[in-house]
Amino acid sequence: MKIALRQLEGNSPGYYALLGALAGVAALGGAAVWTMEHHGHIVTGMNNQIVWGLPHVFAVFLVVAASGALNVASMASVFGKTEFKPLAPLSALLALALLLGGLAVLMLDLGRPDRLIVAMTHYNFKSIFALNIFLYSGFMGFVIAYLWTMMEHSMSRFTPLAGLAAFLWRLALTTGTGSIFGFLVARQAYDSALLAPLFIALSLSYGLAVFQLVLMAAARGSARPLGDCLLARFARLQAIFIAAGLYFVLVYHLTNLYFTKHHDFERFVLLEGGVYTTLFWLGQVLLGGVLPIALLLHPRIGQLRLRIALSAALVVAGGFAQMAVTIIGGQAFPLVMFPGHQVRSSFADGVVNPYSPSLPEWLLGFGGIAVVALIVTLAIKFMDFLPERLDDAAIPTSGPATPTST
Repeated sequence: MKIALRQLEGNSPGYYALLGALAGVAALGGAAVWTMEHHGHIVTGMNNQIVWGLPHVFAVFLVVAASGALNVASMASVFGKTEFKPLAPLSALLALALLLGGLAVLMLDLGRPDRLIVAMTHYNFKSIFALNIFLYSGFMGFVIAYLWTMMEHSMSRFTPLAGLAAFLWRLALTTGTGSIFGFLVARQAYDSALLAPLFIALSLSYGLAVFQLVLMAAARGSARPLGDCLLARFARLQAIFIAAGLYFVLVYHLTNLYFTKHHDFERFVLLEGGVYTTLFWLGQVLLGGVLPIALLLHPRIGQLRLRIALSAALVVAGGFAQMAVTIIGGQAFPLVMFPGHQVRSSFADGVVNPYSPSLPEWLLGFGGIAVVALIVTLAIKFMDFLPERLDDAAIPTSGPATPTST
């Protein structure tokens, strides 16, 4: 069955109000960037000990979610799940938008975004940060090529090959993002090869959660039918992805508990870390993991739209909590300068590093999310990304389904 892809009309007052709101949030993010550039990072909560603050939480989450958002397209082109083919262009678009939003926050939080050209022309190939520049740009190139083969009928024969290349590159991208932390051997919070597969597992649930929210909002806003069977498939997949993420989190902490040198950090995160312990157990594990799985296990989950949307929102909130624990909590735990010895000085050695995010940091993070939403909202208005219908009668369960642009 051919399912047509059509533009969003985007002529309603609600649509323009949404664009205005998103543009306003993005403008506030720009004002926050100007404030930090003009006054310096002294206006933020970051300091000599915690150099990656709240904007990095937003940026890394968006980058990881970008990798996972491509999974819907990969399931169609790489794994032959034909029911997802009509959604493949939207999946690729969302992956690009999330990556661009995440990189925008990351670049604007570095303090000297004008020196990005230096990072792009002078490489230290022993640095995981330099390698990630190639991973980011390569991901964008592969996804754009993949999207082109899907949208241009004369190139459709190359879609499986382009989809496979994009799928393999997204694995490399998420591995590189997790390795940024895994290769930092100086901090007990990181220094683990398990962070690479952990980030891959987390990307599956984060990306699918964002995709579900965007799809449901777009279908509702444009009055396009969305079938219960399709939502039920997504719900079952999401439950599996969340469980996989929780499994790797468990393995990561059990591995740390096995090694004596990591015991102090595990005690900090699991028991004595204050806000970080709360974020871990309440935000990451309970709200971001256990509760969404419980919500999605209902036998008629496809008919429970509010429950699906709530579970996706909880996964996103839990993802931000997890990134905060990993990035900020990992820096808050004091550096072990000389393992096996106690170090005392006037420079806060052995003391948990304080951090409280400032208003510009929050605005920059939400500005990045607004940029993502603006890209998607404008793209679906001017190009054919949304299927005309996704009701149960239109979605094939077997055989080919070729999306067509009209």
